[in-house]
Amino acid sequence: MIRRRFLREPRKGDIIRGDVLVPEGPPPRSAVILVHDFEGSRNWSFFPWLAGRLVGAGHAVVSFDFSHNGIGADPECLTELERFGANTLSLELEELRFILTQVLDGDLLPTSPREVGLLGHGRGGSQAVLAASGETRIAALVTWAAFSHFDRWTAETKARWRRERRIWVVHRETGQQLPLDVTLLEDFEARREDLDVTAAAARVRAPWLIVHGADDMHVWSGEARILARANPRARLYLAADADHTFQSGHLLEEPSICLSAAAERAVRHFDAHLGGARLRQKHG
Repeated sequence: MIRRRFLREPRKGDIIRGDVLVPEGPPPRSAVILVHDFEGSRNWSFFPWLAGRLVGAGHAVVSFDFSHNGIGADPECLTELERFGANTLSLELEELRFILTQVLDGDLLPTSPREVGLLGHGRGGSQAVLAASGETRIAALVTWAAFSHFDRWTAETKARWRRERRIWVVHRETGQQLPLDVTLLEDFEARREDLDVTAAAARVRAPWLIVHGADDMHVWSGEARILARANPRARLYLAADADHTFQSGHLLEEPSICLSAAAERAVRHFDAHLGGARLRQKHG
């Protein structure tokens, strides 16, 4: 596997850091873009392993960090907390579309891919749904533990947020206190229709595999059913014994049974709908 790191500046002062991974040999003609969760990164938990699994199946993989995910020059640590606090849903969606355009136009890969897929986890899965709903060039979509909506705060939390201008959340893995500026809430409320995940789900035309842990305590598995009802063409897989991270901590040593099963289904989905990988496997 060949890895190349990249930096992109979607707007002045903001940096997207990422990796392009391709199999040895002729450049693949299909690509999969990985989209991380809230509090996540391209190096978090199962993402490096999953990228390698997809490369092994014959795809190029683009895995990146949103510019405001709190990760800076040190790819392993949340050090840019002020930037994390200033993140918004609209910024993430804009950056995903930016990376998608870079991939489709051939600016990130050795050759322009014939077909591109998206795989997003958690909030990144919801952003992938929004991106896929407005982009006909996406050939396949996979979401893991995606939200069906972004309105996830109580009325009391919103009132305090508006009053104090900042709230704090605890990182599930590190225990760090992470700031969230009120601009996150204001952005969502100002663009509620544009950021309506369930409405966007109904507009997705790409073949879509919805994967969700049956024991997910962070994002209720019923949200996967809501997305599936919104788009009857989508296929739903509820992973038995799987939580939000498919039984995987930050430092993944060995994939769990449920993580391996979810990855296998994702690989089969992309193999079925990204013709570039099939061509490479046939002639490679």
